[in-house]
Amino acid sequence: MAGEKYIIEGDKKVGLTVRKSENFSEWFSQVVSETGAKLVDIRYGVQGSLVHRPWAIKIARELYSLIEEAVEDDGHEPHLFPTLIPEENLMKEKEHAGFTPEVFWIESAGDQKLNRRLALRPTGETQFYPMFSLWIRSYNDLPLKTYQSRITVFRNEMTTRPFLRGREFLFFETHDAFATHIQAMKQIETDKKIMEKIIRGKLKIPFYFFKRAKWDSFLGADCTYTADTINPDGRRNQISSTHDLGKHFAEAFNITYTDVEGKKKHVWQTCFGPGMWRIMAALIAIHGDDKGLILPTSVAPYNIVIIPITFAKNPEGTKNALRFSKQLQKKIKKWGHRSHFDDSEEHPGFKYNKWELQGVPYRIEIGPREAEQKKLTIVNRITREKRIISILELKKTLPKFYEEHDKMIEKKAEEYFANNTKTAFNYEELKKILSEHRGFVKAEWCDTTMKGKPCADKLKDETQGAYVCGERLGESEKPKGSCIVCGNIARHVVYIAKSI
Repeated sequence: MAGEKYIIEGDKKVGLTVRKSENFSEWFSQVVSETGAKLVDIRYGVQGSLVHRPWAIKIARELYSLIEEAVEDDGHEPHLFPTLIPEENLMKEKEHAGFTPEVFWIESAGDQKLNRRLALRPTGETQFYPMFSLWIRSYNDLPLKTYQSRITVFRNEMTTRPFLRGREFLFFETHDAFATHIQAMKQIETDKKIMEKIIRGKLKIPFYFFKRAKWDSFLGADCTYTADTINPDGRRNQISSTHDLGKHFAEAFNITYTDVEGKKKHVWQTCFGPGMWRIMAALIAIHGDDKGLILPTSVAPYNIVIIPITFAKNPEGTKNALRFSKQLQKKIKKWGHRSHFDDSEEHPGFKYNKWELQGVPYRIEIGPREAEQKKLTIVNRITREKRIISILELKKTLPKFYEEHDKMIEKKAEEYFANNTKTAFNYEELKKILSEHRGFVKAEWCDTTMKGKPCADKLKDETQGAYVCGERLGESEKPKGSCIVCGNIARHVVYIAKSI
């Protein structure tokens, strides 16, 4: 069983007691908890609001840095907006005003009632765009590319779970304005490339990039595009969204520019939101095993943990092992690697289990024998294979070790993802697959405009919540027959899944 080996911490048994393959939901809860990898503490006292513990913050910090670097390379500049939004801003764009049922409102300060309600930020459109109307004057001000990072947003979610749904959660968003729609669509393609580069390339999380159906677009958008992956329970996890906002917000907030001919025009807009929480959930869910997290080297807070092997009956050997470990830690840090020297009082077995639970890619074991021979034992988190090498060899081979570790993660994740898409050819087969299969189901569909919504509603009602994710962007999948629900001519190939 997964829980045969515990870490004893005070009066608590720390570790996992279920197998991921047998009870994913409980496994996930245990991994993120105080007795698991210590990512969050849910005992804060406000439903849907939790404490992000140091290990989660350190992972998120690396993730934020990767995305910030990518969007700045694309010309975005960082901003930080207030948390509060005037009520009238939320109401200016008619469709976007539909967010209000999810909004937390502030109506008083101290014992004084405010003369207008203020919303806790649910998303940033109505923060950025009043300012865009002040900042943009002529075509020389375009394109305007902005982003906001390392913030939280607030939504009144009824069902909450760490990293999947919350009332307050980590957030990142870009907001852009362009002179033409062609430029806006090029930005959406760039957003897709950023997801490919970071989420698939660095984090090894596989996903599909979908064009959503019109009835499921973001409130106030012409069209929405999402990156979706699959959790081991078969449920879809949306890890990003990017929106073609058209001119809706530009018209609502009077965001105009004067073109080269002196004519005043409204801008075209896009926004992009990599889901920081959902990406964290995917890292945990897809890569983790029965021992805990497995982290890609790009976001692991430490890629190496050095653990000295000490013996009470060999004080001189222990002293040498500690001295050699400290020297090695200094060298590894000097080489530019994220590393940690665990000189705590706990016994080595405790430390092995602890750092495996937290997903550190490699550990280095140094005992009296290694110190005497000027060698070390390095252990891979995934295979637990031990290799004895010299410090000189370590310096040369660490990049290869990292590549080896990440390739193992990638191979396993891609194989898992490839086996989670099936095709249905009729409605009864679709319902049967959805009841048994964990993942996406590909099917032919009548329409992705509002005309196809009745089919989506019927499907959802008759399958306990199956969701039409959309068409794969950039794929030339042509329908050949009829809609799997209504039997009318199919115009699209869509992907369907249960949602978290």
